Amino acid sequence: MIKALFFDIDGTLVSFQTHQIPVSAVRAIEQAKERGIQVYISTGRPFALINNLGDIRHLIDGYITVNGAYCFMDGQVISCSPIPRKDVQTLIRLADEMNFSCMVVGEKDLAMYNANEKSDFIFRQMLNVRDLKEVDSLDFLQGQEVLQLTPVITEEEEKIVLPQLSQCCSGRWYPDFADITARDTDKGKGLRAVMAWKGLKREETMAFGDGGNDIPIIREAGIGVAMGNANGSLKAVADYVTSSVEEDGISQALKHWVLDAASI
Repeated sequence: MIKALFFDIDGTLVSFQTHQIPVSAVRAIEQAKERGIQVYISTGRPFALINNLGDIRHLIDGYITVNGAYCFMDGQVISCSPIPRKDVQTLIRLADEMNFSCMVVGEKDLAMYNANEKSDFIFRQMLNVRDLKEVDSLDFLQGQEVLQLTPVITEEEEKIVLPQLSQCCSGRWYPDFADITARDTDKGKGLRAVMAWKGLKREETMAFGDGGNDIPIIREAGIGVAMGNANGSLKAVADYVTSSVEEDGISQALKHWVLDAASI
């Protein structure tokens, strides 16, 4: 029996086209909550940039953020995995040398380093992020650990950058940037942290996603659901492929696995 649902945000809960959660998804999640099922967010976004949950925010029991690097619920941080400072310094040097932008996510604050027109278009226009500070140094961190680095680079540039970060791994949920976290940190690790905190069994969990950074949690969950708009690599490891976010994919999958068809 499924006791906990884990949802990616962008491209899963929220349409890239409308920046909204479909009404059918809201209703299906409400139905799940009414049955006592826990609801969690699992996202590459830091909490400060989770601005698009709208009608379901009050239903959320906990958060796996920055791809598993920072997980919290019940008013407590249950898992935190910072990037080693040497790798942070290396990536900032590469941003200067290769002239790319990079979002730097600290424990409390975040900012766009070396911002340019491309980063502005992606984050402000495509992802609807409005209040993103732009900086030319990391002084704004004031001693905070860095949880995630998001360089605006192509997959080819990533092949140059990532090997120089000895203690890091990367994932993508948007084609124009990579999310870089500490090695062995991903959404699957976040799921395990929640399971341990809440005493859940693997077979009691169900996860939804659409991007490459969702592969670890889709593999880890008892039931892994790929959206119809997901990339091929994610669909290949999923237990179930639903329809796209715009075509009521969340509602369809919950109806199939968790809810009675007549209740939606």
